[in-house]
Amino acid sequence: MLTVQLARDLAAAGVLWQPQAGDRFIIDAELLTGEVFWISDLTVEVYHYEGQSLLGFNGTTEWALDAVTLDQALWLPREDQLRELLGDRLLWVAPAAQGWEVRYTVGDAPRTLTDLSLECAYARAILSLDGSR
Repeated sequence: MLTVQLARDLAAAGVLWQPQAGDRFIIDAELLTGEVFWISDLTVEVYHYEGQSLLGFNGTTEWALDAVTLDQALWLPREDQLRELLGDRLLWVAPAAQGWEVRYTVGDAPRTLTDLSLECAYARAILSLDGSR
């Protein structure tokens, strides 16, 4: 799974989140960062109220929560979502002795990086694009 710090870095770099069913997120508050939530039509739904998107909690496990705004939530993109963000800059992915090796391009220059987690490798590649998204 993507680390919370890399998710924060992606958000700070301007990677936008359009919440949809299946997305994972945390509430970025000290007491709740260990709890990962999933958007589902049954337990966590996206609502729009007065021009703002809200994540509404409908399930019994989230009984103490009513809704949070998107600025209180931190998106934890999945591997497929990160791969989509890299788009055609992604050249290949291969297992490596220390996790995963990702080869991608920045401009015309190919780059390679390795990480234990494929999601983290993709996120680090996205962060290295320096505004070329």
